Amino acid sequence: MKVRVGIIGGAGYTGGELLRILINHPEVEIVFVNSSSNAGNSISDIHADLFGDTDLKFTDQISQAIDVLFLCVGHGDARKFLEANAVEDKVRIIDLSQDFRLNLNSEVAKRKFIYGLPELNRESIKAAQNIANPGCFATCIQIGLMPLAENGLLISEVHINATTGSTGAGQGLSQTSHFSWRNNNLSVYKAFEHQHLSEISQSLAQLQSSFDKQLNFIPQRGDFTRGILAAMYLESELSLEEAEQLYEDFYASHPFAHLSKKNIDLKQVVNTNKALIYLEKHGSKLFIVSIIDNLTKGASGQAVQNMNLMFGLDETAGLRLKATAF
Repeated sequence: MKVRVGIIGGAGYTGGELLRILINHPEVEIVFVNSSSNAGNSISDIHADLFGDTDLKFTDQISQAIDVLFLCVGHGDARKFLEANAVEDKVRIIDLSQDFRLNLNSEVAKRKFIYGLPELNRESIKAAQNIANPGCFATCIQIGLMPLAENGLLISEVHINATTGSTGAGQGLSQTSHFSWRNNNLSVYKAFEHQHLSEISQSLAQLQSSFDKQLNFIPQRGDFTRGILAAMYLESELSLEEAEQLYEDFYASHPFAHLSKKNIDLKQVVNTNKALIYLEKHGSKLFIVSIIDNLTKGASGQAVQNMNLMFGLDETAGLRLKATAF
C-alpha cells in the first residue's frame, strides 16, 4: 500500500522540488497539493519542469485521508498552520521550516518533533511521528563536522565560510534575489549571526557534550541558483589518513554522505540528495570542504529521505537522482 501524501505550500521552490521527487517515487500517492493563491491551477503552470509529468492541480482544501503531511511554508507559518488547523494524530508531519528544529521549540499542539538529520538521528526518525527538517546551511556544515564531534575532537574554534545559491532565499522576489543584483555578484550576510548556528550547535553538543567552542560562520550569497559549498578549518592533531578513516567509518552506513579523496565541486551534487566531503591537512589545521544541493539534501530530498525512514521504506527510494555535472 502506497504512502498517501499531502503538501501544504506547494507553489514555492521546496514544494516544487518535493513534487518532482514524489511524482516519481514508487511508493507514494500524492493526495493533494495545497496552495491558496493557486487553487484550481495546474501544478505545471507554476512548476514548468513538471509539464507532461503530472495532471495534478493545486487546491485550497485539506484532506485528512493521508499518512503524512509536508509543510513547505515560510518560517513561522508552520507553527501558525498547526495552531489554526486540526491535523489528526494519525497523520505524520514533516516540516521544512525552522519552527521546530530546536529542542525548546519542538512541541506544539501536543506534537513532539524530532530533528530530521538522518546521519545524526536515523533511529529516532524511524520511530518519529513528526520531523523538523534541518536547514540547508546547517545540513552542509553538520555533515562536515559530525564525525569529529562524535569522537570528541572539536577542540578549537571552527572557521566556516559557506556560499549558497539564490534558491536558498525562496521564490519570492527580493532585492538580493533579483537577477540584475545577484548575477556576477557575491556578498556576505548575517556574518557570525546566521539563524542556523543554533541548530548546528545543538547537534554537535548531542554528539560531544563538552563542545563549547565558537563557530565562526560567514555565509555568502553566490551568483548561481543551486548548491552550498562550505569550507571549514579547525585545529586538529589527526593526520590526514586518520581523519579520512574517521569520516569513512562515520558515514559507512549512510547512503548519501561520501568522503572523496579528490577535491570536489558543486556540480557533483546539484540535483541530487548527496553530501560530499573532502579533507586536507595543513600543518596543525584540518581543512574540510562539504557540499550539498540546498533544495534536495538541504530541503526536499532530505524530507523524502526522512519519510522513507518513517514508513520503513528503502532510505534511497525516489532519491537516486542524477547530478547535473555531465
